[in-house]
Order: sequence, then structure tokens, then C-alpha cells
Amino acid sequence: MKVRTENGNIDMRAVWFDRGKVMMIDQRELPHKVVVVGFDDYGDVAEAIRNMTTRGAPSIGAAAAYGMCLAALSGFDLDLASKNIKAARPTANDLFFAVDHMYSLLRNGSEPVEAANGYADMIVSKCERIGEYGSQLIKNGMKVMTHCNAGALATVDVGTALAPIRKAWAAGKRFFVYASETRPRLQGMQLTAWELGQEGINHAIIPDGASAYYMEKGVDMIITGADRITANGDFANKIGTFDKAIAAKHFGIPFYVAAPVSTFDFDTMSGEDIIIEQRSEKEVTEMYGMRIAPAGSPALNPAFDVTPAELVTGFITEKGIFGPKDIRKVMDDE
Repeated sequence: MKVRTENGNIDMRAVWFDRGKVMMIDQRELPHKVVVVGFDDYGDVAEAIRNMTTRGAPSIGAAAAYGMCLAALSGFDLDLASKNIKAARPTANDLFFAVDHMYSLLRNGSEPVEAANGYADMIVSKCERIGEYGSQLIKNGMKVMTHCNAGALATVDVGTALAPIRKAWAAGKRFFVYASETRPRLQGMQLTAWELGQEGINHAIIPDGASAYYMEKGVDMIITGADRITANGDFANKIGTFDKAIAAKHFGIPFYVAAPVSTFDFDTMSGEDIIIEQRSEKEVTEMYGMRIAPAGSPALNPAFDVTPAELVTGFITEKGIFGPKDIRKVMDDE
């Protein structure tokens, strides 16, 4: 992705490896400043996943792959490293997929850095293909809505939900994007809007609660990412996605989910079996370290919700676009 700096535009990935360290853009600092952090211990990478220094299922997967790389380079027990990294966040399937992928390669003698770089490159390649398939759905003059961040920051580079938007814009199509703010961590406002601004794509931030208002006014398509997609097509994504899918069904708006096949969890039959991460209530009751909720009032803070397959128009993957009833085709290709 292009990142604007005082020295001009720089091509940068969200996560990469450089001279013995796992490097990543600290997403907690955006959009106000671009801060790059580096870790040479796999445990610190696991903590960076947990505290959302890096976020987005594919970027979490890449960070996990590099964490396994560090564990191997330091001679750390790979079984224990796998367990610790997987414990960082329980919902995103890419995390588990990446750890198992690296574990297998490392046990079979693969060079750690080469294996981890290969995993990250694979993600980027898949996102490019997601963009190619999905961009065909976007037409001139459309109004497109998205939720949370599923751009280059969330996917190493290019994006999942933002990949079709990027590709369509680069092809000369002109349209408008509603970026839902995504409470409580504001990924849509702070990350998606920042990425759209870097690309010069027409957009506006909207409050989460205004989504149905703008759908009624006229939204042509909704594209989100996903953190885990089950065998029947139910999927987990950032909290607030389910609300949008229900409203989209009411207004007859196509609802697409963009994700690589690594996000599909074919061992989990339905959304009822997905473990939903519960995060600190402080993310809800505090803002910039200051409490904004009444003293003594508790808060509940699920990080994700589950949208049933019946509300999904199609899944945009690196293998093509599939309806929920066609997921077996994705499974059969694996």
C-alpha cells in the first residue's frame, strides 16, 4: 500500500520481516501518525496480536507466521510456541491456519524466514485475486458500504473488502464509499477511512447507527471482511456486521463477504460453534484513557458477532465468488 510521509509516498506492508525482527505498522497510532515497531521475540509478537498492534484476520495470520519463525530461529519449543500464539485471540481462523501451516513446514525442515515470507506473499497474492473478482461487481456511480477495516492494514497488503474497491478505482470507475466508524475501537473511522484517503477514493465516515438510514437513502452494495467462516456459510466479523446484514436484507441490498479461503473453518459446522472474543469493558467505558461512562456502570464488549449464511449474497474469494450454498466447492478445492 502507498503510505504518505513527509518524504513522499512509500510502499509499505502492514507486517514484514527485516534483519531478525518482525516489523509492523502500529495500528493503534493511526490515523494521526505512522509508527513502525519491531519485535525479536515470538512472545512479543503474540502480545502485539492480542493488544491489537496489528489486527485483521490475514495480518494476524502473517504476524503469527513470523512469530513461529522467531520461535524456530531462537530454538524455542514449537509446540509451546504454537499454543501461546494461538491463545492471543480466539476468533480469527487465519491465526490458527497460519500457525499450523508454519508448524508443518518447520517440522519438515523449511527455512523459517523463507517459510514465513512465503506465507505473507501468499496472502497478498490471494488478496490481489479477491480484488480482481470483486471489482467486477462495482459499477460507476455506485454507493458502497463497508464495516471495520478489511484493507491493506488488515491483510498485509491490498485488502479483502477493500481490494475490490481499490481495483475498481484504479480501473477508472468512480463511486462512493460509506465507511462505518465501527465502535468501540473505531477501525472503520481510523483505519479504513485513512486507507481510502491515501488512495484518494471518495468516501465519508458514518456512525454505526446511521447505516440503515443511508441504506434507505440508497446503497448499492455492502462488502465486509470476515474473521471466520464456517462450513455452512455463517461468518464472524467485527461487532455490528450482523446489524448491517439484517438491514441490507430488509432493503434488498446485496451483501458480500470478501475473504481468502484460509478464513474458512471447514471443521466448524455453524456460527453457533464460533468462540466470540470478549474484550475489556474499558474499550467501551473509556476514551483516550478517560472514563466517559457513569461510575459503577459495567459494560459488555463482544469483539465479533455472527451473521447467518442466509443473509449473505456471496463470498468473494481468491477462487471466485460463491454463494453460501456453493461453499462445498471451496471445500472440495482444498
